[in-house]
Amino acid sequence: MTQASTAPERTPRQHDREILALAVPAFGALVAEPLFVMADSAIVGHLGTPQLAGLGIAAALLATFVSVFVFLAYATTAAVARRVGAGDLPAAIRQGMDGIWLALLLGAAVIAVTVPTAPWLVGLFGASDTAAPYAITYLRISTLGIPAMLVVLAATGVLRGLQDTRTPLYVAIAGFVANGVLNVALVYGAGLGIAGSAWGTVIAQCGMAAAYLVVVVRGARRHGASLRPDAAGIRASAQAGVPLLVRTLSLRAVLMIATAVAARLGDADVAAHQIILSLWSLMAFALDAIAIAGQAIIGRYLGANDPEGARQVCRRMVQWGVVSGIVLGALVVLTRPLFVPLFTGDRTVQDTLLPALLVVALSQPISGVVFVLDGVLMGAGDGRYLAGAMLVTLAAFAPVALLVPALGGGLTALWWAMTLMMAVRMLTLWLRTRSGRWIVTGATR
Repeated sequence: MTQASTAPERTPRQHDREILALAVPAFGALVAEPLFVMADSAIVGHLGTPQLAGLGIAAALLATFVSVFVFLAYATTAAVARRVGAGDLPAAIRQGMDGIWLALLLGAAVIAVTVPTAPWLVGLFGASDTAAPYAITYLRISTLGIPAMLVVLAATGVLRGLQDTRTPLYVAIAGFVANGVLNVALVYGAGLGIAGSAWGTVIAQCGMAAAYLVVVVRGARRHGASLRPDAAGIRASAQAGVPLLVRTLSLRAVLMIATAVAARLGDADVAAHQIILSLWSLMAFALDAIAIAGQAIIGRYLGANDPEGARQVCRRMVQWGVVSGIVLGALVVLTRPLFVPLFTGDRTVQDTLLPALLVVALSQPISGVVFVLDGVLMGAGDGRYLAGAMLVTLAAFAPVALLVPALGGGLTALWWAMTLMMAVRMLTLWLRTRSGRWIVTGATR
């Protein structure tokens, strides 16, 4: 049985400083990957429409890989933060190295599967005969960068667990700049076309992975932590990641069902849905930054045997989530006349979009609470509950969403179904945090 914590009680202002110190740099790092895709799209777009279409298909597949394996960052953050709180930095870094070795193994497996099956994967998207060759070329080359991309995820988790979100921000900025320069040089300077864009991104990703490894290896040597692969540690990292993988796949299923339903509603509806989904994802980055701070801080408090500190910071982050959601919702309402025309000039799409957009704005406070509590439970290592809660949410959402076209509903009804989905998530997460069962102190859960 653990001893009672002797940690001093912190004021709300102290919690605020701690949250901001981690959340602000985390937000900058979160937008790096979308910026990579935007830069590639801008450069490749000047080659021609088939090339841009091919990039879009390949980028969608690569984004799926990233989302599926994002547990490398989340699980590693929580595990490392606990050991930091317990005052055992060598074990924290050793835990991080296990996650990095797992990332390399998974990356090698993805290459082995994706390179030979690239034509089939592209065919699943129904690519045209003109776009398919470009998609296959980009996908095969970019897949070679998957191990580096996964190492970046795992190493980011290590540094977040060490309460360092500034280094990931600096690496992300450097990677974005290098990616842009390399793409221009290889696509146009070397005349490699879309292959040059893929190679440029792979090189940038490898550079980012190398930068992270330098930081982690230096920390390991400084604290006497082993760098060699440990089968038991790698297996433990994989087991911790499985529930988070289930959670992520369930969330992806929700988004795929929503897009499929929108497609049934008509061209204007699916076009408006894609615009709203892009905006919804952008706001999610802001809220996810607070969640990342929650993962790191909660893990550290629990590792330091300070359950009351964990409860206090959880309550404060929920307040941050609500306020952030209100601010984001208000911004959507106030600025919609400015940004909607930037996405589309089609009056039908605009008319379809606007009422659904108001539903999204109203639901942002709910989203704020969901993201924060999700981060809190991840930081506590409560992955099994998160997986089960997301499966319950999927089961509640799917029938309601699928009934929208059958009952003659439109895009606004679909986004009310999305709001219901977020409300169910909020309820399941709130019940768990209120129960206190997520609070398990010690260096390991």
